[in-house]
Amino acid sequence: MLAQTGAFRSLSTAFTFFCVSLLFAPLSSSAPLPPQITKSVLSISDLRVRAESGDPAAKSQLSSFLLAADPSSDGYGLALDWLRSLVASHEADAQFVLGYLYQKGHGVPQDYTKAAENYQTAALQGHAIAENNLAGFYQDGLGVPKDLPKAIELYRAAADKGNRVARFNLAFLYSDGTGVPRDLSLAAKWFRASAELGYAPAQHNLAILYFTGRGVSLDYYQAAYWDALAAEQGEARAQTDLGYLYETGRGVPLDYVTAYAWYKRAMAAGERSGAERLKSLSRIMTRKQRDQAITLAAMPLSPPTTAFADTMATDNSTTAPGN
Repeated sequence: MLAQTGAFRSLSTAFTFFCVSLLFAPLSSSAPLPPQITKSVLSISDLRVRAESGDPAAKSQLSSFLLAADPSSDGYGLALDWLRSLVASHEADAQFVLGYLYQKGHGVPQDYTKAAENYQTAALQGHAIAENNLAGFYQDGLGVPKDLPKAIELYRAAADKGNRVARFNLAFLYSDGTGVPRDLSLAAKWFRASAELGYAPAQHNLAILYFTGRGVSLDYYQAAYWDALAAEQGEARAQTDLGYLYETGRGVPLDYVTAYAWYKRAMAAGERSGAERLKSLSRIMTRKQRDQAITLAAMPLSPPTTAFADTMATDNSTTAPGN
């Protein structure tokens, strides 16, 4: 497929720093921070009182404030002090969030060693997202000595707990042969395990395996199915590949209008590998067909399933698997 340029072209490797539960409660990317939280020290103080009394909504709002707000915002220091008090009480969610703040240098000086220490203490309590992120540190040698067997152990622990980003990360290592013998069948297994939980990068990688017949039987229908799921979530490379499948009638009916629309969407997102295909299509399509395709491309996609947590997960796939 076009977007794979040769074999695989994943988003970037598997070391997605993933914050699913944020602090105490999962938050959706569509759930904006309440305006009052960002405006007043009094509101932060009130939230802290409520959080310390055990109010889960207040805990979630405070953690969201720490992760999203400008550190110079009124009340940020107060919220950070609250977080540190929870860390001192050995609360795993708080340890994870503080680790993430150190990893990003948000509200605290960037310090990979302190990030790793906080991820480690959370991971020892079975915190799946901390396990995933700590695995990435061991994979790249950030704040800890590089240790691929340890990274794989942690990815596997998080993957077994149902962490979809860890499953993707583990799949990528098997597809690339990093730290483990290259095994595309196992890669397909873990890509599918992540894809079935709605993770778009995994859906796209699984589609590539089906298109190339690597690790699974060649199946254009399955390739189109998984790329369509990823494309609807805005995965630009999947959009290009889905356009190619519609243009060639592989796994889906031949449809130049739909192909053009998917190429157009990918181009708008900055993915240009389908640029020449788009030009070629425009030469053989009628003006009416092009107008229909442009209208189709402008239509909104299905709401993405990526949680706010996923936006905090750092994907470590810097090289394309399967080459």
